[in-house]
Order: sequence, then structure tokens, then C-alpha cells
Amino acid sequence: MRNAMVAILTLSAALAATLAGPSPAVAYDYPYCLQGRGIGIPGECAYTSYAQCMASASGRALYCSINPRVAFAQQRRGRAYGPYRDY
Repeated sequence: MRNAMVAILTLSAALAATLAGPSPAVAYDYPYCLQGRGIGIPGECAYTSYAQCMASASGRALYCSINPRVAFAQQRRGRAYGPYRDY
């Protein structure tokens, strides 16, 4: 009886997890943002190209700019310069 109860609880938990809906989307910073009045800063950053962004901005009194999170992302570090060595 106890094993049946555990099995029922396990199946109901698995079913509830699948019916709860999809998992949250992975955050991704696209390179172009739609900005303007009422959208805020940095704006709606969901565009992979400038043309896509401008097409969405057309007729809405909005403009496109580069996503600041992408523009100011930490660059890969080059060669680390250590203390001066006299060879």
C-alpha cells in the first residue's frame, strides 16, 4: 500500500511539472534595441539586425540603437602584462 502511495505521488508530481508550462526562456542580449517614449532604457532589445529594428520602429516615432549591454560587455582579456623583467 505504501509503495502504491509513493508511486501515485511521484506520478502526480511529474504530471504537475509537465503541465506547469514551458521553462523560462534563456536570456540573450541581442545587438539592437528599439528605444523611444514609453519604452524605457535600454529599450526592447530583441533584434538581431538593424534592418529588423528599423522595420519595427517604422511609423511608431521610435528609433534604434546598439544594445548597451552588448556594446559595453567585458572584452576578452589579451595578454596579461606582468612586472618588468630584465633578461
